[in-house]
Amino acid sequence: MTAITPEKLLEELRRAADVVAGITAKLTEQDVKAPSELPGWTRGHVLAHVAGIANAMARQLEYAARGESIELYDGGFEGRTRAIELSAGHTLPEHRADVDAALDRALRAFGALDAAGWTRPITYRGGVVFDGGLALWRELVIHATDLGTGRGPETWSRPFCEQLFDFLAARVPDGERFVLQPLGLPSVAVGTPGGRSTVVNGMLTDIAAWLAGRTPTLGSLRATAAADGVDLPELLPWPAGAPVNR
Repeated sequence: MTAITPEKLLEELRRAADVVAGITAKLTEQDVKAPSELPGWTRGHVLAHVAGIANAMARQLEYAARGESIELYDGGFEGRTRAIELSAGHTLPEHRADVDAALDRALRAFGALDAAGWTRPITYRGGVVFDGGLALWRELVIHATDLGTGRGPETWSRPFCEQLFDFLAARVPDGERFVLQPLGLPSVAVGTPGGRSTVVNGMLTDIAAWLAGRTPTLGSLRATAAADGVDLPELLPWPAGAPVNR
């Protein structure tokens, strides 16, 4: 797998933020009110969530820099949900302002880190700042796709997909082992060593999309077990504490 360094992660965060800001800049008022790729959410909900998680992760870093900690969202998951619902109906200019300000805040927080700063503890998933950076990267890239403006999972980079394979190994049920076989690339095994094995073949981005609960776009995935074709295996819920599932 491609190694992600703090320097590389910062580049990816800036790139992903530019994509989200670029999409937002091209939306119309009607676009914002239209359904997104997430059931029950408009694009306004997605934009509200993107602004919310960017601000929340920036706050994690700001507190960590002072040697303090704070929960990811005020009021926990329920507080997060309330904030999204309150902001989803904002006007297009309000959404643009919120997203731009939140992305700028987050990028400034990550951009100001020294080597030690990436290892400071944060509340999010009981991890460190680097983990928070990976989480924000996932949020921005996947939700750019969820906005449903034509930027599908086929645009996800190899390093991003490989990072998803690692993070979403937690979705493999106990006692099972998935051998992910992207076309033309080395296979990746996730799940229980020695567990019941299922091989999932397909394009790299399609496998990543399936693991992330999104719709593959480049072709059919194929699953086999004991050399026989089978249905794609069931996945556990998105890992606890990781809000990008919705």
